Amino acid sequence: MITLLLIPLLLPWALPPLARRTAQRVRPDMALCVMTGAAAALALGVVSCLGVLLLPLVLRVPVIAALAHVLQPVHAGPPALVVAVAALSAGALAVTMGVGVRGAAVEVTRLRTARKKIAHLPGAGDMRVVDDERPDAFALPGGMRGAGRIVVTEGMLQALQPGEREVLIGHERAHLAARHHLFLAVAQLAGWCHPALSAVIPHISFAAERAADEAAARVCGDRRLAARAVGRAALAATHRRNRGALPVVAAGGTTGPVPARVKALLAKPPVRRTAPALMAMVLLCAVAGASSLTGAAWLHHGVEVAQGELPPNG
Repeated sequence: MITLLLIPLLLPWALPPLARRTAQRVRPDMALCVMTGAAAALALGVVSCLGVLLLPLVLRVPVIAALAHVLQPVHAGPPALVVAVAALSAGALAVTMGVGVRGAAVEVTRLRTARKKIAHLPGAGDMRVVDDERPDAFALPGGMRGAGRIVVTEGMLQALQPGEREVLIGHERAHLAARHHLFLAVAQLAGWCHPALSAVIPHISFAAERAADEAAARVCGDRRLAARAVGRAALAATHRRNRGALPVVAAGGTTGPVPARVKALLAKPPVRRTAPALMAMVLLCAVAGASSLTGAAWLHHGVEVAQGELPPNG
């Protein structure tokens, strides 16, 4: 039983190499959905298994055992191993929750601060222009009552030619239209749940940028112009000073491995295809889910035995 519940805690280490290959070989919008879904599924499995592994130790507390009507200790394996694993699970779960709550609070504060800074800025439609010579551009998602905004500095507008500006704006609009901030938020949450899943965040971010690049290229109808705009915007942004802390969900057109993005735009448009790495990712999630459910079912049986509802071999 313990072994089955430990497997989902180890499987996330297999996701980063699969995500890297998927981001490189699968159409970006499909890769973004699959990688984010896999990270979320594995993160949920990690948290669930940590909670289930903690249960045998919790049910040894007299007050909780009485509330749960447990008559004898839950048999989940060798007592020493069960107690050790449960104690480690308690520590890991506490750290995960602490990191998640603290990180979420920081991100919410950054998002609110960024929204306040652009609330009264001049602009046209969904675009806001910042009077700043430092080149920068990003898509800031809206809240429950407001729409998202494209934020561009004067320095970035001056660094680009008219056609390139349209590409950059189209890129940021694609981020908002496809709700890429939700994918980035889920990836960040998953990264807080397991260190291996934090290594997947750059690949998810790259897929989001590639998807926005392709959307901008389709709108302007010129892939070379789109590649030039991405490259020039990134080159201009390298000379900026610290722009301040922005939330993770504020996707920017100058982030990610820009040379790889430019190279992809200079090639033919990607086609929908299923890479072996993508199928392996789905299989990875299936194995994690099956292992978690089976281990939880066996532990549930052990609790029923400890409650006297079933015979030991029932």
